[in-house]
Amino acid sequence: MRQRLSLRRATAWLAAATLSLPLLAAAQPAAAASDGALRDALAAARDQQWDRVDLAAIESHALSGYVEYHRLRSRLPNVAPDQVLGFIERHADSPLGEWMRGQAIARYGAADRHAYLRAVANGEPRGTHRQCYYYTALLDVAPEKAAEGGRTLWRVGRSQPDACDTLFDTLRTRGEIGEQEIWERKMLAWQQGESGMVRYLGRMLGSRWAEGREAMARLQQDYAAVTRVPTCIGPECRGSGPLFAAAMHGFTRADTEAALEAWRRIAAHLPIETEQRRAIEEELAFYSLVRNVDNNRGWVDEALPQLASSRVLELRVRQALTERDWAGALRWLDAMPDEQRQQSRWQYWTARAHEQLGDAQRAQSAYASAAQGRNFFGFAAADRLGQPYALNLERNGFDASFREQVAGWPAVVRTEALLRIGEDGLAASEWYAAVARASEREARALADYAQRRGWHAKLVQTTITGQMWDALEWRFPEAYREHFQHWGRLSGVDPYLLMGITRRESAYNPEALSPAGARGLMQIMPGTATQLSRQLGISDPGPYGVLDPELNIRLGSTYIRDMIDRYRGNRLAAAAAYNAGPGRVDRWLRDAPEEFDLFVESIPFRETRDYVQAVMAYRVIFESLANGGNSEGVSMLSPVEKTVRYDRSLLARN
Repeated sequence: MRQRLSLRRATAWLAAATLSLPLLAAAQPAAAASDGALRDALAAARDQQWDRVDLAAIESHALSGYVEYHRLRSRLPNVAPDQVLGFIERHADSPLGEWMRGQAIARYGAADRHAYLRAVANGEPRGTHRQCYYYTALLDVAPEKAAEGGRTLWRVGRSQPDACDTLFDTLRTRGEIGEQEIWERKMLAWQQGESGMVRYLGRMLGSRWAEGREAMARLQQDYAAVTRVPTCIGPECRGSGPLFAAAMHGFTRADTEAALEAWRRIAAHLPIETEQRRAIEEELAFYSLVRNVDNNRGWVDEALPQLASSRVLELRVRQALTERDWAGALRWLDAMPDEQRQQSRWQYWTARAHEQLGDAQRAQSAYASAAQGRNFFGFAAADRLGQPYALNLERNGFDASFREQVAGWPAVVRTEALLRIGEDGLAASEWYAAVARASEREARALADYAQRRGWHAKLVQTTITGQMWDALEWRFPEAYREHFQHWGRLSGVDPYLLMGITRRESAYNPEALSPAGARGLMQIMPGTATQLSRQLGISDPGPYGVLDPELNIRLGSTYIRDMIDRYRGNRLAAAAAYNAGPGRVDRWLRDAPEEFDLFVESIPFRETRDYVQAVMAYRVIFESLANGGNSEGVSMLSPVEKTVRYDRSLLARN
């Protein structure tokens, strides 16, 4: 037993020394223990019923570390750090190691075992309560670092966990958190509507802040009083910035026009930091444009070059496009930061503006730049130029011998074992941790393995974790292809559109559940499923039956067909309705600017705007992959979709 433990520690040391070695290690010997024994042991370990755990029966199983994890965790904080570090070392190639580190930090911190905590910590941990314990443990050995970390944790407008109490109390006693920091936090709490926190912090302030408290009380009753309260708040006026930032935050949202009028009266006289001033003005510009406050337009246009705000410049360009102010659109496009301006979307609009203003040469150049992108506006630019879409497809392949090695990598073995015992969540954690640790080649080998195993959702997430943006055959796999083809044919819906919707909605996770309650591959709401089932003459599947992949695709294809019919065959409008609901799209069409690209850009919800672009671009990729990776003959939009007027005439029922 001592010999085996020594070997495992040696292996773990090598794992920690080389990032990719855990994945390339030799395959573990065939597990002598059965999956059933491991499943039972893990269930018992979670319940801390150690008399039911037969260690001998699971010793050689690939997942024995998961049982060991629960045993060691149950003994915290009464375990010496070397035992925790030994576990972390042995499981450096698994998420178990860092999970144990996090558990130890939390348990040691709660028990005030600061030396133990410092021994197992590896820099600032994740999670606020662990961070508070970590900096508390540093108070006596690294006071400056503890103070810096503690002030960062303090500087929020909401309550922090009880784990922070000792840290904050000590820093206040030492003067590292003083009345200035208390006032700043009080203003953040007011800004976030945390009235209880505002009162609590107010009790900590002395008489020097009486004028500030009075000013805040007036502003709480009437934001317009911002022009009448004292401009110098607190010692050396250092409380002014936080007060006016919080007041203008609320005023701007309550009445943007009045807020700007007041700001222009007081701005020059306020003793506040440049960054606070910029934040106030950025919000004023943003809400002025979002709410179309015409009286604020002149000020916004004057302020924008100095603000250099990407989100406000985007709004200003979109507003110019809505108004067909092509010269104005160019002006604000030119003001964008270079990285933003070079995106396909903005190069496309640069080209459109030049085209409308009669500069064909510059238009062609900007279209060519935009057409390099693999996205909606990149494809739209390619259509303008009459050239194939730029897919930039990367192909990957591995020989049989290497694939056999991959199947034996410890992380792969553990993932497979976790799936066999029904621990899908742990399997996903194990898998994605392996991808994050992997070298570029190893990550691609894992993606190849996921594809061959038919793990569609894992495959897509693997490409995201591994940043394999050009590996299109993995990012857009042929998942559930037969169902899409079948129900697409029966419903009369383009199957590639169905695939694009599904890829955007769930990334092929058949059990996906949105915060709003939408379920399954095509994210069908239970109420919608009930209506569609009645329409199709089938039984209501209920909230769980709708998760069945084929039924979910059938219902989703029926719904998008109804939306396509509603908008006279137009897939752009139908895709928008699938995301935002037909009622909203009906309203948008009544106010739409007519051309397809302007319609998409004018969609007021960013989520829906991005959704429509993604779905239509994804369908191009799916069809191109079905053609062997060739986009020749593939068109993102039909001729009618490119030329029809996007207005109320699209509504089947005017």
